Amino acid sequence: MRKYNFSAGPSMLPLEVLERVQSQLLDYEGSGMSVMEMSHRSKPYDAINNEAEALLRELMNVPDNYDIIFVQGGASTQFEAIPLNLAHNSNCAKGDYIVSGNFSNKAFKEAQKYGDMVVVASSKDKNFSYIPTTTPDMFRKDADYVHICYNNTIFGSRYIDIPDTNGIPLVADMSSMILSQEVDVSKFGVIYAGAQKNVGPAGVTIVIVRKDLQDLANPFCPTMLKWKTQIDEKSLYNTPPCFSTYVALEVFRYLKKMGGVKAMQKINEEKAQMLYDYIDNSKLYSNPIEKKYRSLMNVPFVTTSPELDAKFVKEAGEAGLVSIKGHRLVGGMRASIYNAMPVEGVKALIDFMKKFEQENL
Repeated sequence: MRKYNFSAGPSMLPLEVLERVQSQLLDYEGSGMSVMEMSHRSKPYDAINNEAEALLRELMNVPDNYDIIFVQGGASTQFEAIPLNLAHNSNCAKGDYIVSGNFSNKAFKEAQKYGDMVVVASSKDKNFSYIPTTTPDMFRKDADYVHICYNNTIFGSRYIDIPDTNGIPLVADMSSMILSQEVDVSKFGVIYAGAQKNVGPAGVTIVIVRKDLQDLANPFCPTMLKWKTQIDEKSLYNTPPCFSTYVALEVFRYLKKMGGVKAMQKINEEKAQMLYDYIDNSKLYSNPIEKKYRSLMNVPFVTTSPELDAKFVKEAGEAGLVSIKGHRLVGGMRASIYNAMPVEGVKALIDFMKKFEQENL
């Protein structure tokens, strides 16, 4: 029996996608080999690469003045790639950071090695339980970019209103929410996301870059961190993460079949609302995030004590609800309900929460 995996990543994949991958594992579309074995210069893989780019462009409605690349290194590698690529051909980039959680803070700390970085706003004062508000005059006029993390995987908050940067390119880490809700790509200069939450298995990272930002790299930017390197070679400068990209393609196909991002957003809103409604009306559980900023993807909650939290995690696992333990920075529990988590999985979690509450109040 398959379990409901509430992990923050790697996360569940749609069963239909897994079955399709399984059916093609030994002999991909009559090629006589697995995608894991074929050359990245072969016609079959070239078709995979091209379709993945085209389908992602379609699903996200990415304008023509943006390029999409599939790279390695995870979203964390982009923490350093961003200041190196947006330095306006100087040795020192200027970046303004909004710190709303752990990963935006990590991005800021990494970028400090490569330029003049400042934190313009932060929600650390209330343990990242909200998204800080900004106004255009808060950003340096000569900043090369403004960086945000759209959805905070650990703390469970998300942006509702995109910051007005007064024309400064906005860079967004969308790792834990990409393809879960509609986004106006044209409001961003750069979007990046690790795959292992809503796109596919770990190993491939999506980077979407506006064309006017592609030739601004620091002269000392390493070849493999320079976006233009992979843009010019259509993500094939070196051997790419072929199998991860292929599984991502199958996820894109699945999402299109399901009605695209708009349809998926409706399902995600339904799942999140069910869970938040139960938490808010229970006597045992609570969620620390200001309601306006609650994430659709990551729902942290606690009981009345760390001991009871640990008991919950143990018994939930025994009931087939796995990887629900909260991050070590927060504690408690966290239900990550990404695209592949079915409504039935959320209902099963709520049923267990009700039973646990009755037995432990």
